[in-house]
Amino acid sequence: MTNWIYISTSNRQLKLFDGNNLLKTYPIGVGKMLTPTPTGTYTIINKHPNPGGPFGVLWMGLSAPHYGIHGTDNPATIGHFVSHGCIRMYNKDVLELSSMVTIGTGVVIHQ
Repeated sequence: MTNWIYISTSNRQLKLFDGNNLLKTYPIGVGKMLTPTPTGTYTIINKHPNPGGPFGVLWMGLSAPHYGIHGTDNPATIGHFVSHGCIRMYNKDVLELSSMVTIGTGVVIHQ
């Protein structure tokens, strides 16, 4: 099977699946009302460790231009509608997730 990611913006959760089997659920921060996280089906197109700034320890870019799954320098924002549309994760969680997905991994974002 192939790993893939399901993101629920309303539940503020990211779920990692292997086929139909749920492997892990992570809490996330998502876009605020004026800058919502885009819904749809995307892929991970790149990974950048230590991107600097507010992006924490890792950035995984999505095929939706300018959006990604990344760590954060402000862990208090996880679980809230706070970003400019990106998916924020605890740094330890984004590192773990990154070790289990590859470039080309599917990402489904739902409200």
